[in-house]
Amino acid sequence: MRLRHIKGAEEEIAESPYVVQDPQSLKGRWHEFFGNDNPIRIEVGMGKGKFIMELAQMNPDINYVGIERYSSVLLRGLQKRAELELSNIYFMRIDALELTEVFAENEVERIYLNFSDPWPKDRHAKRRLTSDRFLAVYDRILQPDGIIEFKTDNQDLFRYSLESIPEAGWQVTSHTFDLHHSDMAEGNVMTEYETKFSAEGKPICKLTARRDKS
Repeated sequence: MRLRHIKGAEEEIAESPYVVQDPQSLKGRWHEFFGNDNPIRIEVGMGKGKFIMELAQMNPDINYVGIERYSSVLLRGLQKRAELELSNIYFMRIDALELTEVFAENEVERIYLNFSDPWPKDRHAKRRLTSDRFLAVYDRILQPDGIIEFKTDNQDLFRYSLESIPEAGWQVTSHTFDLHHSDMAEGNVMTEYETKFSAEGKPICKLTARRDKS
């Protein structure tokens, strides 16, 4: 689905106090930026930001960075962010492949991947955020015990991920094909898509993964 471009979105993003304009300059220095030593968690492809902003409100002792590459989508998140009094969440407009230019080794505690583009054609598999190409990026910024949390409504993408993650040297520590009717539902925070799909009766898949230490 083609995103509708919002006129002036880039200009508003460039002037927003909630967007890190030069994230490369903070590589290895994010704790200085936040002014504390709290854990740093990121969401890759945050959409309009409902999920990560709710987490930031619930967990003031954790620092959050929301990443969204599309200006018009990020702008919607900024409009919501302006209504909140928070000091533990900022946004960036970058591509996920640039994460190693922004975060140093072991600088991130957790990565959230929510309802990522499934890229259903086989020739586009490398573009999936759970492919070995992106897992190699996450490997370079996550702490040794760092965790990836992945949610999707697309069962083909989920099955692909259950295979691609172990093949890349990671361990799937938990998974379910029906999150809201599983033990993994406790403490679950929903995204915009999750709220919509759940209302339509679609089951939500979720997995958690970390590096395989065996």
